[in-house]
Amino acid sequence: MGFGRLERIQGPQPMSEINVTPLVDVMLVLVVIFIITAPLLASTVRLDLPRTEGAQSTEVPQFVTLVVDKSGQVFLNDKPVKLDELARNLAQTAGRNPDTEVQLRADEAVPYGRVVEVMGVAQKAGLSRIGFVAEPKPAARP
Repeated sequence: MGFGRLERIQGPQPMSEINVTPLVDVMLVLVVIFIITAPLLASTVRLDLPRTEGAQSTEVPQFVTLVVDKSGQVFLNDKPVKLDELARNLAQTAGRNPDTEVQLRADEAVPYGRVVEVMGVAQKAGLSRIGFVAEPKPAARP
């Protein structure tokens, strides 16, 4: 060893490959999250809604969803309820906010009397804003 001379040690060499394992891990976690949450975004009650030209809403107010399926079963926010339980829940909702809109989705095979009965329960509970949900008619081909 001489004066002013330092030993040279070989430093770490740069990697020549890209490690994609962390990227794959993150993507798989995102796929699992989407698989779990996708069914929650859609309504769980299957209906054949009637079609009309005025079915598209322009504003999104605070609302509750009432569904009457083919068998006449009533669902409040996709949970099955009986009429007396429905009346209590709607009265609580009206107590919190009387301007809450009821969005009524009824299968086209449901008798009109059953739809009127559900509407009457909502109005008696104090909710007078009722909107009927329908699918738009397909565009006519020229």
